[in-house]
Amino acid sequence: MTPPEVPLDGTAARGNAPPAVSVCVPDGLVILTKRAEFLRAARARRQGTGSMLVQGRKRAQDEAAGIRVGFTCSKKVGNAVARNRAKRRLREAARLVLPKYGRAGWDYVLIGRAGETADRPFDALQKDLRYALRRIHGDS
Repeated sequence: MTPPEVPLDGTAARGNAPPAVSVCVPDGLVILTKRAEFLRAARARRQGTGSMLVQGRKRAQDEAAGIRVGFTCSKKVGNAVARNRAKRRLREAARLVLPKYGRAGWDYVLIGRAGETADRPFDALQKDLRYALRRIHGDS
């Protein structure tokens, strides 16, 4: 049995609920996928907050354009359910904050913290990310 097709207009088949489609890629952002990209960001600037650690690196002129972002949570954060929840929250915070406060030509890696990233109120999570970006860019 195959699942029903998603309507082209974005409406759900029943009621007013949107289709159950995962939006994993934040709008206007490119996701870091290669280990080397994460390692380059790890050697650059970093700023810790109550809910996450943010690493930021200004790319060379000949590298890719735009804002690139990566997400990671170690096993210290918890089991797979806890890690995935933390990463989902980091992705959503990045989707909302980075287009406005991030800078083109930069790579960012958001690292989840055990017991904090998944449980912190979402507005505080966004505030932490804005604070970390200001510090990484030297805007104090």
